[in-house]
Amino acid sequence: MPVAHPRSIGELTELLDEESHTVLLAGGTDFMVGLNHGSTRLAPDDLIVDLRLVAELSTVEVDYQQQVLRLGAGVRWDDLLTAPIAEIAPCLSQAARTVGSHQIRTAGTIGGNLATASPAGDGVCALVALDATLVLTSSRGQRTVAVSEFAIAPKKNVLERDEFIERVDIPITEGWQGYSKIGTRNAMVISVAGVAVVLSSESNTCRIALGSVGPTVILSTEASQFAGTTINWEIASITSADLETVVEMTRASATPIDDHRSTAAYRKHAVGVLTKRLIEQGLTTLRKSL
Repeated sequence: MPVAHPRSIGELTELLDEESHTVLLAGGTDFMVGLNHGSTRLAPDDLIVDLRLVAELSTVEVDYQQQVLRLGAGVRWDDLLTAPIAEIAPCLSQAARTVGSHQIRTAGTIGGNLATASPAGDGVCALVALDATLVLTSSRGQRTVAVSEFAIAPKKNVLERDEFIERVDIPITEGWQGYSKIGTRNAMVISVAGVAVVLSSESNTCRIALGSVGPTVILSTEASQFAGTTINWEIASITSADLETVVEMTRASATPIDDHRSTAAYRKHAVGVLTKRLIEQGLTTLRKSL
């Protein structure tokens, strides 16, 4: 099987423009599992494109003027556990900490997790709540797509044949953010249900993202809007009745299925519990800073 090793964004762009059958390989933590289990198949004329030598894909940039954190698609999970990412996007760091083992986190990349388009993607759930966007690059130029709109079905995304994810842009916001998930065991487990919550004390808004309860990660729009308007941001508080309404709206936006890991009913229940816990935790933290 032929393998190409581009060393720059320019070389990668040119290669994808010229070759019609390519398979992009970053950490390979999803790709190799699929290959070994037979769910991923390679055609004889497929060209594997090894992305590890493209240094531009591994950059981390904090732009305080534009108030954005830029992460190259090749940034690895272990890199998300430390500053500046852990300080600016703590819910992404919390999600990264739940991804596999140490060996997986030192190999797997944020771009690979996004491209896999799994509704159980821990990092994807956090990025949707963070209102992150992706920069997709090809020989035709660049285009920007919201992370919430990137996946269109399980294992399917909006990437064109000659495109690749160059970076993730995360808005820098003041407030509180958190991620939590439930699995069939305590560690190294695919999410049964996951929730990310971002409370912005700048814009007085709330964003609630749900993982593993639909064909893609879900932004619970109605629940987010209701929470944003009913939270008393001056004292960082919400009434019990309004919080219960947020919980029910969150559950209503979930469209889970029964599978070998859990039931749809349990998943709906779980996202409500996680949402309530995270909002309560976030508001308690914000009150202490007032």
